[in-house]
Amino acid sequence: MTLSAGWYLRRLSRMEPREVGGRVGDAVRRQRWRSERPHCPPVSGARFTATLPAETIAAIPPDAAKRLVAEADRLMAGHVTYFGVDRDDLADPDWWSDPKTGRRAPWDYAFDVPYRDEDAVGDVKQIWELSRHQYLTVLAAAYAVTGDERYAERVAEHLRSWWAANPPLRGVHWISGIELGIRLLSWVWVRRLLDGWSGARGLFEDDPAALHQIWHHQRWLAAFPSRGSSANNHVIAEAAGQLAAACAFGWFPESARWRDDALRSLERHLRANTYVSGLNRELATEYHGLVLELGLAAVAEADAAGVPVPATVRPVLLRMTDALAAVVDNRLRPPRQGDADDGHGLVVDGAGTDRWGSLLATGDAVFGRLDWWPKVTGTDVRTPLLAALLRPYGQPGTAQAVARPESRPAHFADAGMTILRGPEEIWCRCDGGPHGFLSIAAHAHADALSVEVRHDGVDVLADPGTFCYHGQPEWRQYFRSTLGHNTLQLDGADQSVSGGPFLWTRHARSRVLIAETGTGSDGTTARWCAEHDGYQDATHRRKVELTDARRELKVVDEVRGPRRSVRLAFHLGPAVAVDLVDSRAVLTWTRDGEDRSAVLDLPEELSWRAHRGESEPPLGWYSPGFGRKEPATTLIGTASAGAGSVDGVREFTTVLTFRG
Repeated sequence: MTLSAGWYLRRLSRMEPREVGGRVGDAVRRQRWRSERPHCPPVSGARFTATLPAETIAAIPPDAAKRLVAEADRLMAGHVTYFGVDRDDLADPDWWSDPKTGRRAPWDYAFDVPYRDEDAVGDVKQIWELSRHQYLTVLAAAYAVTGDERYAERVAEHLRSWWAANPPLRGVHWISGIELGIRLLSWVWVRRLLDGWSGARGLFEDDPAALHQIWHHQRWLAAFPSRGSSANNHVIAEAAGQLAAACAFGWFPESARWRDDALRSLERHLRANTYVSGLNRELATEYHGLVLELGLAAVAEADAAGVPVPATVRPVLLRMTDALAAVVDNRLRPPRQGDADDGHGLVVDGAGTDRWGSLLATGDAVFGRLDWWPKVTGTDVRTPLLAALLRPYGQPGTAQAVARPESRPAHFADAGMTILRGPEEIWCRCDGGPHGFLSIAAHAHADALSVEVRHDGVDVLADPGTFCYHGQPEWRQYFRSTLGHNTLQLDGADQSVSGGPFLWTRHARSRVLIAETGTGSDGTTARWCAEHDGYQDATHRRKVELTDARRELKVVDEVRGPRRSVRLAFHLGPAVAVDLVDSRAVLTWTRDGEDRSAVLDLPEELSWRAHRGESEPPLGWYSPGFGRKEPATTLIGTASAGAGSVDGVREFTTVLTFRG
């Protein structure tokens, strides 16, 4: 996708003067660097001292180690899957090739590469993902667990291949700071996990190519930080990678300055990206996970190097961990809110390891679990590795204990997220928060007042997900649209106005009016009510009630203002089958071999149709992960302007009743 002049004007309009000045400076620097060819300063006597304590590897649970080795063997056989695309070329990869489109990125000066243009480059996410080198951390971890040098030798072969094929400032891998930051973090862990291998020193400290790459990566990150309206998860990844490398590979004259600057950036932006409640300000759950992983990994490097961490950093990571524990359902699945691109900060585990359980296990090891936390039954490799480096903080019952929630939070006022919980594992997320983070709200969806409902971890009323970023604009638009969420649309318009695939030029403003989250076996009802102004001269207000005794969720939509056409959408999870007759839908699904069902009584004032797997235009889809989509049923109710209007107020009531 090639961006138009109009996009650049819209993007510029969302910047403050200071950001504009910084970007002008970046542009000048890019031009100057085009002809500059600085060399890594001489390094002598470099030693890697940020090793794991003795017995750390022995603490890895056997089943987690087994999954890790199975994944490593698949990688050794040349197989890997990224974003729904299976690759079988991993034995000898082409670092610039996109297996999805068959295109190969040009070998130009980095800042000349049109990475957003899929016709010229291919799917840049496919190209970038392999070069995050997180599959190499898996192979290095397999070596650490087994001592099998085949894994170490493959890591060395691929690193040397990548370093030779990607000289500084040439090609697609020198464009985006988040890619450089995550890659540096991977290299640190590769070196650490290969420490017992005889070739580790020759691969890093004694290899001029490695030193050259490490120095240039850090020089790049110091020169081109994400700025202003782009200072979201990207700047956290940049700071984390820079800090990790400056601590573990502190062999250069600039290392101390790079380390100190990275620490300041990490401290500032972790606070800026996190609500006081602990939820991530992007209101995109997977980025909450990414930022938490990056923050923990960065602090682990500082602790391993004996570098003092600013006093405000650990409390933010603690709040993020408690918030994650609060919002997951009974199967440890968090909300599917906002954008999601399957991004991870540090990967050392095999397939089948639960990401969110792993984060909570690490939180338990570092911060200590609270009594209300959900139980984590799975195991992972990453937790014992990080816990061996991280200094415990704020654990209950210790002298360092800090104030933490005494009971499980359900309403996060600053983020506008409310979780209603009912009997037999009914879970409902209500969205009444800000549209997104910063002026562009890059990873937001037009989902004001949407609900997401699960029963025992199964998506019943689902958030359809994200699917894609670049290259398929009609799908990008659908998955982030108002119609693509469980909420109400007026006159076929989105509540917020999009100016591009990562740009919103007008943001709907929501406010929560009621958040009564207490429920119990005595038949009490949890209530939530919120409204938004996204349609300017019309107000959409939604009330949600979850009644325990009846196992019933009621959703009442009110529209006040000029008469407009209405579309009300309910997206069912992919496991849910539906039988729709008039305004009643019978929903059925299976969980752990047991048949489950519910009845969805829809507003009779609307005309209802079921849609599934439609492409022109897109409707009736669910994305289980980035780059993947599968058909799922969407129920759409429509009414012409004014239908159901009483004194200028239209009201539509939906009732979801779970059967025994």
